[in-house]
Amino acid sequence: MSLWGRLWRDRTLLLLCLPGVLYFVLFFYVPLAGNVIAFKDYAPFLGIGESPWVGLENFTVLLSEPEFWTAVGNTLQITALQLLLFFPAPIALALLLNSIVGHHLRRFVQTVVYLPHFLSWVVVVAMFQQVIGGAGTVTSFLVEHNVNIGNLMSNPDTFKLLVTAQSIWKDTGWGTIIFLAAITSIDASQYEAAAIDGADWKRRLWHVTLPGIRPVILMLLILRLGDILSVGFEQMILQRQAVGVDVSEVIDTYVYYHGVIDGKWGVSTAAGLMKGVLGAGLIYAANKLAHRFGEQGIYR
Repeated sequence: MSLWGRLWRDRTLLLLCLPGVLYFVLFFYVPLAGNVIAFKDYAPFLGIGESPWVGLENFTVLLSEPEFWTAVGNTLQITALQLLLFFPAPIALALLLNSIVGHHLRRFVQTVVYLPHFLSWVVVVAMFQQVIGGAGTVTSFLVEHNVNIGNLMSNPDTFKLLVTAQSIWKDTGWGTIIFLAAITSIDASQYEAAAIDGADWKRRLWHVTLPGIRPVILMLLILRLGDILSVGFEQMILQRQAVGVDVSEVIDTYVYYHGVIDGKWGVSTAAGLMKGVLGAGLIYAANKLAHRFGEQGIYR
């Protein structure tokens, strides 16, 4: 069948996909052309076309700014904590939910742990402030029992752990959806065969469940590496004044304050472009590494 014949045959499915395709084209791929600002001395009143070309000058200025390297350092530290603590959390929760025997109880717990995902960061930060802030419930309770932990919401030393804990509380439940689907797709006969062979629940978990969801774990890990330098713009903005710029400045907030606020359009665009190129490179490298170990990855 010819190409046009296949397109006509699948016209209904293609029309259903069209809104999603247009969304990504208009709001993701077309704006990529604006990255040319990174190579220009961009002035809004001149426009992209009339702004003078400066080549790599913006990148030179960017790499010479101490604030940029502070943002990079904070971003990498928070990313490392999220990979170590946040990424495994949905997997552990999915395994725990799958172990619940009662169907209605499992649905109830799933609903409860999904709900925080739909809360805005404004609400989440306010809730943490009410619990562990200077006058928070937990802080006041500990003070009454002669345990002084101070105001954790304004402590620069614990800020990176705090934002990781906030991310875990907010999005762990939502992240379990894919892992639960992967677990339920494992053939039940594998568990039965393992049980007949005398495997307890720990061995069934290690030899059946985890290998069964390993491709999904690797796929999500590779995709996470592509977004590794994005650690929560709203989350940082909301807590920036409480802990100070030195610990809360990340690449996204650097781009916002130096580009939109200070008007350094070229330099901030260069920072965003470097972040995007690095993310794409990490996805490509991680996918190649997965192929070397015999895994499918996210593309061939």
